[in-house]
Amino acid sequence: MTDEMRTSTRDLEELHDRLGIWLSGRVDRPVTVSELSRPMENGMSSETLFFTASWPGERVRCVARMAPAQEAVPVFPFYDLRAQFEIMRSAREKAGIPAPRALWFEPDPGPLGTPFFIMEREDGDVPPDVLPYTFEGWMLDAAPRDRRRLQDATVAIVAALHDAPFTERDLAVLPEGGLRRHVDGQRAYYEWAHGGMRIPLLERGFDWLEAHWPRDPGPDVLCWGDARIGNVMYRDFRPVAVFDWEMAAVGPRELDLAWMIFLHRFFQDITEAIGMPGIPDFMRRDDVCGKYRELTGYQVRDMEFYEMYAALRHGAIMARVWQRRIYFGEQPMPDDPDDLVLHRATIERMLKGWRRTP
Repeated sequence: MTDEMRTSTRDLEELHDRLGIWLSGRVDRPVTVSELSRPMENGMSSETLFFTASWPGERVRCVARMAPAQEAVPVFPFYDLRAQFEIMRSAREKAGIPAPRALWFEPDPGPLGTPFFIMEREDGDVPPDVLPYTFEGWMLDAAPRDRRRLQDATVAIVAALHDAPFTERDLAVLPEGGLRRHVDGQRAYYEWAHGGMRIPLLERGFDWLEAHWPRDPGPDVLCWGDARIGNVMYRDFRPVAVFDWEMAAVGPRELDLAWMIFLHRFFQDITEAIGMPGIPDFMRRDDVCGKYRELTGYQVRDMEFYEMYAALRHGAIMARVWQRRIYFGEQPMPDDPDDLVLHRATIERMLKGWRRTP
């Protein structure tokens, strides 16, 4: 077993040469491309590359996002990079979200072997997943008032996105919205990712959702989809870049809020399980929803349902990631398929303890 998760099978030297040729054609002059590098925490779904592109009068620090190679056992069945590119640009222009400036999109797989887009690179601090920010680092060491500033500013990102005046044309790159379509899509994802090895815990969770369906899911908005602090870059606890839009969707506001709350709970539960305190006063439901209501006037509802849904979505994704590690010889196959879900105990407690509130 290895400590590092394999996320790419591509050769950086070959990509470097091909990227230089492509960029030279785009700007219609010779372009010099620096050495390519991958971030320490490369994405588990699409692939990320850092580089600097230079030509007469210009020097641009760039990030390229590429769909994964099929031999890398992708986390998702389909990567709509055009949608990510367009939604990121719309979020910046229509909602004032500090999404990185979208530079170029290439739909043709010919130049690099897969579609890709390039955005401008920012500098700042990102709360890490490995080791989680609840274990060590600047988030854990921060004063409580600074963490609260960061939390409120991140909730404000979601609020601004949900309240922005997007048009049907802006959202046309995404599938048709609605909670039912969203849940059906996630169930289809589960079948794609785990149809060959059923995970009973997740199937019980999907049954729980049907038994506790919201009476009124509320209006649909543009949802970020992967709304969490690990997808935000901060300076002085203020957001300066918001990235990872591949899960963007049209659906109820609570989808983003519950995902943000649950993803912190995921890391907090792992931290407490090994006897460390973590950050228990961060991203609490009442605080997040209260700030959101203050900013938007919207009364958040049915959060037990949406947090359960977030836990199941995350469980299906992480189980797929675990299967990738098994495929590459980084982890053994567990005897119990429910153990593919890293937060199994959390979901079991949720299934046992939650009931519909009046």
